[in-house]
Amino acid sequence: MEENISEVDLAYQILSEAGKDNPIYFKTLIREIIAKKNKTFRNEAAAISEIYTMINMDSRFQHVKDGQWGLSDWYPPETKRPRSTANKTPVKTT
Repeated sequence: MEENISEVDLAYQILSEAGKDNPIYFKTLIREIIAKKNKTFRNEAAAISEIYTMINMDSRFQHVKDGQWGLSDWYPPETKRPRSTANKTPVKTT
C-alpha cells in the first residue's frame, strides 16, 4: 500500500506515528520513506535531495532543529513582535 502513497504523505504518516516528542532527522526520515516505497534510486543523494525539497515545500512539515523535522501541527505558529515606534522621527507634512 505504501508504494502507492506520495513521498510527502508517507513522511507525514511516519512523523505522525513517531509523535510530537520525536522529531526525526531528515536523512533517517527520507531513508525510511525510500524503504517503505520499495523504490530504487540510481543515486541516493539525488533521491534525498528530491524528497527533502518536497518536504521543505509542504506546509505540513516544520524544520525543528539540527536537521530534524516535525509536523507543523505540533508547534504553535510563530508570533511576530510588533515594531517599536518610540525612536522614529515623525514625518513632517507641509
